Amino acid sequence: MPDLVQLRPEGLYCPAGRFYIDPWRPVETAVLTHGHGDHARVGMGRYHTSAAGLPILQWRLGEQEYHVHDYGEVFTLGGTRVSLHPAGHVLGSAQVRIEAGGEVWVVSGDYKRQADPTCAPFEVVRCDTFITEATFGLPIYRWPSTRDVAQDIAQWREHCAARGVTAILYCYALGKAQRVLAELQPFMDRPVLLHGAIAAGVDVYRSAGIALSDTLPVIDPEGKAARKTTDFAGELVIAPPSAAGSAWLRRFRHAQHGFASGWMRLRGNRRRRNMDRGFVVSDHADWPGLLQTIRETGARRVIATHGDTEALVRVLNESGVAAETLRTQYGEDD
Repeated sequence: MPDLVQLRPEGLYCPAGRFYIDPWRPVETAVLTHGHGDHARVGMGRYHTSAAGLPILQWRLGEQEYHVHDYGEVFTLGGTRVSLHPAGHVLGSAQVRIEAGGEVWVVSGDYKRQADPTCAPFEVVRCDTFITEATFGLPIYRWPSTRDVAQDIAQWREHCAARGVTAILYCYALGKAQRVLAELQPFMDRPVLLHGAIAAGVDVYRSAGIALSDTLPVIDPEGKAARKTTDFAGELVIAPPSAAGSAWLRRFRHAQHGFASGWMRLRGNRRRRNMDRGFVVSDHADWPGLLQTIRETGARRVIATHGDTEALVRVLNESGVAAETLRTQYGEDD
């Protein structure tokens, strides 16, 4: 039987269902795992998405032809039975389960196994073939408690306040910033200031009922600063990575710069980004999480993509699981 999911120039294609998963070129029917820019693009004829992910796509892609499905709801595309299941990556993220001809395939999209108060937890879906991301597919990547990291961020802000400087924390605008704000709630006694690109995504999460720390915009919609320029000292400001080195930073006379990312697990990455502090927070599975997930799916065949695949494929083959690499165009979250 031909593979249920194949790589074509447009992206991952399911011939039996005549649909693509997170395609990177325009197609008629797309099933999306989540709203990050490397997975959700404009130009598709119709989009299938999770109900929880719809507000994210409307924010990112605008009004399109959306077909919305609850987690676990089975729907038919061509000769396949398809369902979406929580991936634990960001709000509304989903794995895609495909059943046809007595075979079950699962395309993971991006996922993590750590607890996250801003999205539904990952659901293990049993399958014959598992297409897994491997963004952090090396043994060095093991995540600390996010609550402990949030406490470190709050203490960094206090340290900066004692020195009369601003603490600027760079986070991806979808998922990472909101997760950090949720985890900071027990540790912050003042609002967190937000870059405009971060504030837009925070509003989407709040509208979905996600509890986050109190926030204020650095610059409000009328162009007024939330604080006088001289009063930014001691504040925690969250901004997208694109703001680093930009003219936007000139309003902060004295600042320290931090980055929240799984890449901060390696000090060299922090130095290359010219950051004062690195905080290890990732919305992807770490090495133990990848191995745990693959084991729990019961998959006889694993196809690794999107990241450091070589070590993972080697370890799986050595353990008796048929594993291979698939090269796709998925990249960083933003």
